[in-house]
Amino acid sequence: MEKEDLKIVNKGLEDEMELSGYRLCRWKLVLVGLGGLCTGSFLFLLLYWMPEWCVKATCTRTTVRDADVALLRSTDEFKRWFRARIRIMLAPGKDPYDNLASQITSPQRRYFTLHSTKYFWNDSIQNFEVLKGLEDLSMTCSSVHSKHSAGLNKNQQEYRRFFFGLNEIDVKVPSLFKLLIKEVLNPFYIFQLFSVILWCTDEYYYYAMAIVVMSVISIATSLYTIKKQYVMLHDMVAAHSTVRVTVYRGENETEEALSTDLVPGDVIVIPSNGIVMPCDAVLICGTCIVNESMLTGESVPVTKTDLPNPQRDKKGGDGDEIYSTEEHKRHTLFCGTNVIQTRYYTGEMVKAVVVRTGFSTAKGQLIRSILYPKPTDFKLYRDAYLFLLCLVAVASVVFVYSLVMKIINQEPVKEIIVKSLDIITITVPPALPAAMTAGIVYAQRRLKKVGIFSISPQRINICGQLNLVCFDKTGTLTEDGLDMWGIQRAEDGRFHHSEEKADDKSLVTTKFVSCMATCHSLTKIEGQLSGDPLDLKMFEATGWILVEATEEETAHHDRIELTYVKPPNQLLPPPVISPEQDMASYMIGIVRQFSFSSALQRMSVVVRQIGERRMDAYLKGAPEVVASLCKKETVPEDFAEVLEDYTKQGFRVIALAHRRLESKLTFHKVQNINRDQIEKNMDFLGLIIMQNKLKTETPGVLEDLRRANIRTVMVTGDNMLTAISVARDCGMIQPQDRVIIADALPPKDGQAAKITWHYADKPSKLSNKPTKLEVSYHFAMSGKSFAVITEHFQDLLQKLVLHGTVFARMAPDQKTQLVETLESVDYFVGMCGDGANDCGALKRAHAGISLSELEASVASPFTSTTPSITCVPNLIREGRAALITSFCVFKFMALYSIIQCLSVALLYSIRSNLGDFQFLFIDMAIILLIVFTMSLNSAWKELVARRPPSGLVSGPLLFSVLTQILICLGFQIMWYCNTLKQSSYCFQEPKERIMNDVNTTLFFVSSFQYLIVAIIFSKGKPFRQPSYKNCKDEPFSEGIDMFGTKCLSWLCCRQKKVPKARYMHLAQELSVDPDWPPKPKSTTEAKPAPHPDDCSYQIEAVS
Repeated sequence: MEKEDLKIVNKGLEDEMELSGYRLCRWKLVLVGLGGLCTGSFLFLLLYWMPEWCVKATCTRTTVRDADVALLRSTDEFKRWFRARIRIMLAPGKDPYDNLASQITSPQRRYFTLHSTKYFWNDSIQNFEVLKGLEDLSMTCSSVHSKHSAGLNKNQQEYRRFFFGLNEIDVKVPSLFKLLIKEVLNPFYIFQLFSVILWCTDEYYYYAMAIVVMSVISIATSLYTIKKQYVMLHDMVAAHSTVRVTVYRGENETEEALSTDLVPGDVIVIPSNGIVMPCDAVLICGTCIVNESMLTGESVPVTKTDLPNPQRDKKGGDGDEIYSTEEHKRHTLFCGTNVIQTRYYTGEMVKAVVVRTGFSTAKGQLIRSILYPKPTDFKLYRDAYLFLLCLVAVASVVFVYSLVMKIINQEPVKEIIVKSLDIITITVPPALPAAMTAGIVYAQRRLKKVGIFSISPQRINICGQLNLVCFDKTGTLTEDGLDMWGIQRAEDGRFHHSEEKADDKSLVTTKFVSCMATCHSLTKIEGQLSGDPLDLKMFEATGWILVEATEEETAHHDRIELTYVKPPNQLLPPPVISPEQDMASYMIGIVRQFSFSSALQRMSVVVRQIGERRMDAYLKGAPEVVASLCKKETVPEDFAEVLEDYTKQGFRVIALAHRRLESKLTFHKVQNINRDQIEKNMDFLGLIIMQNKLKTETPGVLEDLRRANIRTVMVTGDNMLTAISVARDCGMIQPQDRVIIADALPPKDGQAAKITWHYADKPSKLSNKPTKLEVSYHFAMSGKSFAVITEHFQDLLQKLVLHGTVFARMAPDQKTQLVETLESVDYFVGMCGDGANDCGALKRAHAGISLSELEASVASPFTSTTPSITCVPNLIREGRAALITSFCVFKFMALYSIIQCLSVALLYSIRSNLGDFQFLFIDMAIILLIVFTMSLNSAWKELVARRPPSGLVSGPLLFSVLTQILICLGFQIMWYCNTLKQSSYCFQEPKERIMNDVNTTLFFVSSFQYLIVAIIFSKGKPFRQPSYKNCKDEPFSEGIDMFGTKCLSWLCCRQKKVPKARYMHLAQELSVDPDWPPKPKSTTEAKPAPHPDDCSYQIEAVS
């Protein structure tokens, strides 16, 4: 097929796929049908398991435009195949956003559905695309107000419903029959069915029935678990999926409707008593207090304001930007979040335009990720299939041997076929799936006891391989709350002495205290102050009172002040005129609020003091950001030194600023002005110093991880120097280690991007240290520097993350990028955060551990009920124990099948076999009992410096298994020959072939071999608690592995081992690089490579 017929859908997204078109072929269908009948439906099963083969066997290749069937393959590392039937829909028009009156014909729209998402054919791009919602139009903020604020009429709504369907996240609970069919058609159970039929043919009825009972129990347990998960997910989604909403139809007309009828473009009215949002919608009028814990894990309600309309503001016309739910999330109400209350102006409704519905919403995407998760990529699971293939290869050899022996003995054809195939069934043990999951189930139970819950049990094994853990700072390493340490005001470009309290009578009239009292996002819910903990501490430190106006009071104040603050009476100076008039002059109304933005690292408010005509703007945020927005003459000359002094001590510092606004700025202009017009030419007011104490358990946990050779990294939104100070205090950075700050600047005025390197500590602090400690260095960088390095220094990025320990001022998406970069150099990455801004990173990491108990934990594989990082070593210990258990069980099950295969092969040589009850006794009384007791060993009490192996196919492990096979084979042959030589032995007739001396001898020998192998392979420390069965024999097993390693190194001529992991290879390269790490006060410039097609960069160091 030609290259242009291969299309890419969801390009650049996580679920990007290649799409090719096929058309059903009648003669191929007939051939497949005949083949299925001839093979006893086995061909149908094979095509069911292999979607690619199914499509290619029944269809012919054609263009995507004319296809009946779509064959899709994911472009990620898993390369999964999907097939979908392309259907035709008759709609009144082609484009859901076109005017219905302009549609003349009723065109056909081709589409297919995959993973609860509809893909429509688009003639203009000659490809299938997903209709997500209004964002498809790339509309500007002003066009949201001008073109979409009037809502849709009934006809337009019904027309769009053709394309977007009902607004529901429909989690269908499959019937038990469907689940049963899907489970039974698993290749393993099909193999078991084949085995049972074969055993019944050979009159092994009891054994066959026992295996059938085991399989039925296994299937029933699996069905119960899957059904329960579907029901729980369905109930969670359905709880608020259908609600009654008020739809705005224009000209102040509204009507009641079900939320399932909503489509993108509808305008809904948010009721004053709140609502659970049934869709994603952007606020165009009014303000909402929203609890977003379902999505973000942040229990603190957030304030959502209406989307700015730049066209209304003369100066703001240039600031009109494309609307995006991500960029404008402070104005977007997300599906599933709870609107607690609304604020509105007299006579106006709080309105929002529906942007996305159904599975396209934020909640819908979250549910889709749960319904259709990516497969777990872990070397153990890949190696398990290779190991099974090795067992099948061994079985094939024995199969050929038994076939030859049967032919030589001139046995009947039926006997030859049955007995030879019986060898294959012995190779794959029936109890293998149950045995492999036993260790994980026990580990999951032990984790529950220490308050760690998992929605992805298979990841427990991966936790055993973690060698790097990223930690959020606030609320994770440090206490969640901040304590007020003091303030340091600035006037006339100079700092005052630091003051301990802000609620002093002498400060009540200062702009500094007014800024503290007004510049926040606090609100009252049921009479209680609620909002960001930092804002709460700051406001409480002033001693002021927050009052929210009623509707009548709002009308009285000319619709301006919805919320106002005032100092308590005891802080006011003596009244000059009258107490009431004097009190009013101190009241400040909050006119407009620009919410805190992680990207901008600041927030601001526009306020008006009662009785004054002019308004004031107050700003708070990161000191560096606030200082850059202030007039230079108002910022103290020693600003950088004072800030550095505080941050080095580990304090969190926030800067305040003020600006007197022009008198021409009226209320209406302020409501529509861009924040950039307000947040400039400010007067610097000073600093608020907050203390963020380390949690008591933090240093001890990090020391345990360091001793276990597990790297720790801090990823925070806080100040760089504060983060470095906390990293030193908690032991993440040792006292003698150097910290190199990478300060990267983007290209500007024709100059290339560059990185300036400087050391966080003075050289004198590093002198007189032992030489061996000087190699210990750590990189620290801000989010801005990380973004520049990611874009312009790709060659350097992996080298930096190799020793990067502190990443400050990181945005949520940058945290995810960092995790991806660390994984790209073959680190097994864990991420521990409080769930507020870490959802993306928690989901992307190999093991994400959320310290939040809220519903956001569905995005994280692990959730700790205790908000403490002690869960991290507990999880790694249990992961290591579960991983070692998986290895032990797999090796034991492999040896068990080989031992039994050898016994049966030897018995075939004398036309004998094991009996029905002998097979039953071995499987039930010995194997199952051993497997489940072998998995009971709990984790070792402490983390050790080495990790368990990650794969089954390794030299020592294979050598260990092969050695045991040879030993077992040797002993069986020895006892077999010894029995044949006995004078009492005589060959019996074939009819009584089971009851003979050789059978009895090999049965007892093999039974003891199962026990001995179980003892040898059941390892205890350093990863699991030792048991009475394995503590004495463990050195023998360790000795075999060590002997295997030495033999293999000798066989490889003692060549220098090349590290497999990319980070090890990089570390090896950098250890011999004389120019690494970069020298202090040096600069690294990025220069484009000579070939324009080459995206790599040459690095040039300039001192």
